[in-house]
Amino acid sequence: MPPSLFLKREGIFLPMKISTPGRICLFGEHQDYLGLPTIAAAISRRISIEGGHRPDEQIIIHLPDLLQQESFTLSNASVYVKDRDYFRSTLNVLRRRGFFFSRGVECEVHGNIPINSGTSSSSALIVSWANFLARHADNPAVISAKELGEIANEAEVLEFGEPGGMMDHYSTAIGHVIYLESTPAIYVEALTPTLGTFVLGDSQQPKDTLGILARCRFGMEAIIQKVKAFDPSFSIFHTPYLQVSDYSSLLSADELGLLKANLEDRDLLMEGKKLLQQDSQSGKETIDIDATFGQLLYRHFTNLRDHKQTSTDKINRMVEASMKAGALGGKINGSGGGGCMFMYAPTGAEEVAEAIRREGGIPYIITVDEGTKPEQ
Repeated sequence: MPPSLFLKREGIFLPMKISTPGRICLFGEHQDYLGLPTIAAAISRRISIEGGHRPDEQIIIHLPDLLQQESFTLSNASVYVKDRDYFRSTLNVLRRRGFFFSRGVECEVHGNIPINSGTSSSSALIVSWANFLARHADNPAVISAKELGEIANEAEVLEFGEPGGMMDHYSTAIGHVIYLESTPAIYVEALTPTLGTFVLGDSQQPKDTLGILARCRFGMEAIIQKVKAFDPSFSIFHTPYLQVSDYSSLLSADELGLLKANLEDRDLLMEGKKLLQQDSQSGKETIDIDATFGQLLYRHFTNLRDHKQTSTDKINRMVEASMKAGALGGKINGSGGGGCMFMYAPTGAEEVAEAIRREGGIPYIITVDEGTKPEQ
C-alpha cells in the first residue's frame, strides 16, 4: 500500500496536493546569464507533492518514481548533507522569510516531467515544495507565484552558488507564457497567446551542461570583454546586429559566429515577443501567428545548432524529421548537449510525435499550462 494511503487511513494528516509544471524556453536560450531577456512557456507535464502534517518534527519525503525516500528533522534541517540538498534549503529559505515550523510533514512526490532533460523538473519540484511548506507552516500563507519563483531560485541557485538565471523558477511558478527581464531589475510580463500543441522529444542523451556553459557563457563573456576593450560603446543589449562586422579583424571566425548568434537571438526574442503580444491582444479570430512563430523558433534553433553548438546529431535528426512530418518549427530546449527538443505542431501532432519516435526519441504531446496550484 502506498505510504500516503496508509497515512490517510490512519488519520495522521489532512492531505493537500500541490502541482507545478515543467517549462520550455521559447526564445532567449543561453541568454539569461548574459543579462538578456527570455520567453518561456509552462507545459502540461507536472510534478506534484501530496501530504500533510505529522505529529512530530520528522520531514519524510517519499519518491516512489525514483524508488527513493528522504528524511530529516526540523532541528537538523540547517545542515546540508549533500550537494543540491533542495528539500532542506527550501525550508531554510522559508524560515529566513519569517515562516515557523514546529510540526513535521510527510508527503509523496510524483511527476511526469522528463528528468535531467532541460524541462525544469528540479525547479518544478522546488516550487511545489515551497508552495506546500508555506501552507503547512505554523503561520501558513498562500504565497504569490512571483514570490514562489524567487524562493525557489534562492533555494536552488543562490543557496549553493550554482550558475543559472531565474527563468525556470518564474516560468514554472507563474505558468502560461512569460517574458522575463533580469537586468537592470527583475521584470516579469505575462503573455496570453492562443498557442496550439507542441511535441516534446526526449533524446535520452545525457546533457552536457558544464561543457555547454564553458562555451556559451564563459566563452561569450570573454568575447564581450574583448570587444568592449576595443569598442567601449559596445553593448550586448543595444549594439545592432549589422555592427558585428566591425569586429571581424578582432575575433576568430568561431568567436564572430558566436557573437552574431547572440545578437540575432536577442533580436529574434523581441520579434517573438511582439508576435505573442499581438496574438494575446487580438486572438486567433483576427491574427494567425502559427507559421511565423514556428519560423522564429527554427531560426533560434539554427543559431543554437551552428554557433552555440548546444545540439547533437540525434536531436538535429529529430528536429528535421519533425519538420518533414509537418511541424512549423522548433528547437533544442535547455542547456543542451542532449536532453529534450520541442516542435510546434498545432496540427498533425501525432505525425510529428511518430517522426521523433522513429529517430529514437520519446515524444510527448503537450500544451501550454497554468502555474503552480493546489489540486483536489
